[in-house]
Amino acid sequence: MPSVLVVEDDPSIRQSLIEVLAEHGYAVRSVGDGFGALREVTQTPVDAVVLDLGLPDLDGGDALRMIRGISSVPVLVATARDDETEIIKLLNAGADDYLVKPFSGGQLIARLSAVLRRTSHVPPAHAAQGSLPAQAAEPLRPTTVGELAVDPGARTAYLAGRELRLTRREFDLLAFLAHHTGQVVSKRRLLTEVWREPYVDDQTVDVHLSSLRRKLGERAAAPRYLLTVRGVGIKLVAPR
Repeated sequence: MPSVLVVEDDPSIRQSLIEVLAEHGYAVRSVGDGFGALREVTQTPVDAVVLDLGLPDLDGGDALRMIRGISSVPVLVATARDDETEIIKLLNAGADDYLVKPFSGGQLIARLSAVLRRTSHVPPAHAAQGSLPAQAAEPLRPTTVGELAVDPGARTAYLAGRELRLTRREFDLLAFLAHHTGQVVSKRRLLTEVWREPYVDDQTVDVHLSSLRRKLGERAAAPRYLLTVRGVGIKLVAPR
């Protein structure tokens, strides 16, 4: 039974989250503040953390960074902040995914299940619930595109000899696009094959692409590697 730590200071919301998670087979622990979360993660490891940002003692972003300093546990951030810049900061700080409040119990379970599948912090039987049909994944090979070198096996990416500091999801996204260099890949396909979750929206891909562009030294208005084909998808190409 996967275990989840719920970090939420509002008692009614915390209880609702506990009930939804318990109904779907999760063992749930909960705390109402950031330092309590750090104590729980340190003393009794869990399979995932659902982290609210509006905590009474610590800003949720600071709590996230502290958790990342002591654990690689998957963290799903629950936030009322829908600003893209803020979300990118959270992903760069180590969040594995995010939910913008208000959200339904179904959204929570779908996102949490996807995070656990991606990070292998969940037994196969539980991962199968609501997941996509299992498919034999084609191994990703090291790829060089212009001055960009991506090695999925070593999980490293270099641009002009400088290693890029990418989050887990940014690297997975870049590696998939590199594996399909020159091909237009739809956002729906990225959600299916990179996120392995059909229930999330395209904004999730947009946020990660925006962050990835910044780390590649480009903007959507002046792309070099990541070209958007309007209404179709995105492709990775060598700069001209």
